[in-house]
Amino acid sequence: MIYRRFLLIIICGLLTDLTGAFATQRSISIHNFIVRENLTRNGKLAIIACDTANKPIESVNGTFRFVLNGFQQELRFHDGVAVSPLPIDKSAFVFVKHQDESGSYGKLYFVMKKDDGSLNPIAINWIWLIAIPLGIIMIIYMFRKLLIWGLLILAALFYFNYSKGLDLDNIFDTIFHGIKSLF
Repeated sequence: MIYRRFLLIIICGLLTDLTGAFATQRSISIHNFIVRENLTRNGKLAIIACDTANKPIESVNGTFRFVLNGFQQELRFHDGVAVSPLPIDKSAFVFVKHQDESGSYGKLYFVMKKDDGSLNPIAINWIWLIAIPLGIIMIIYMFRKLLIWGLLILAALFYFNYSKGLDLDNIFDTIFHGIKSLF
């Protein structure tokens, strides 16, 4: 009796695993990605499809639609990696967004171009986009004598961000995608 139950549980488990494997092979979608420098070091960014643990998914192949700083591009993935067609000239903010049937996924990066021409993409968490300006405003509110200095720091912060390609649309998109990822 116990042997039959054990055998039934194993067969049901195998059937569930097989149907899940066939279902994932039919429709491949990208729900997470990371941005790195292209291996050829030609000033272009490589977008790598990942799982939730940021481990590359090498089974992603095909063409997917991405938006890079407001410019819609069809990126061709081969073994989980796609290369953006436009090279990066100088350090800049890059907002990468992917939208498919199940939703949209976006991330903000600061791509730092070094003197040797290599790129170093740094992911920016959406919490910092809220915490830094709020922290400065709270310090201004607590110490009224620092009002002018605080306003100058906020103005310099917004000017630096705007001059490097970060506008309010990208800030709000990043915050929206960050909050959406919590749920």
